[in-house]
Amino acid sequence: MTAETLYERLGGREGIGAVVDDFYDRLVADESLGPFFEDANVASLRRTQTDFLCEAAGGPETYDAAPVREAHSHVPFEPEHIQRAVELLYESLDEFDVAPEDADAVVGAVAAYEEDLLAGSDD
Repeated sequence: MTAETLYERLGGREGIGAVVDDFYDRLVADESLGPFFEDANVASLRRTQTDFLCEAAGGPETYDAAPVREAHSHVPFEPEHIQRAVELLYESLDEFDVAPEDADAVVGAVAAYEEDLLAGSDD
């Protein structure tokens, strides 16, 4: 019997997309993070984040948007913003009853880009 992949355990693209939608709803509504999304194309961000997480989870989708550092260079993120986003991502994963070890794997895939998210345009 073949073990399920993380992608399959998360419900494939549909399940991952649902988590991403919930996550972006939380980001946009958050007092400290919401302002970063005022002029953003949130629908596009949802699609690219879904592709990113699908690929990271072992699915057939590929993330083909701008590199993370380039895509976020204009955003003045501070470490506390990243920490808050991680908290919200865990909340979204919990909302969909994602197992703790799978939630850690998803957050780890995103957290691997923390340095790129914090780089800013001067780095």
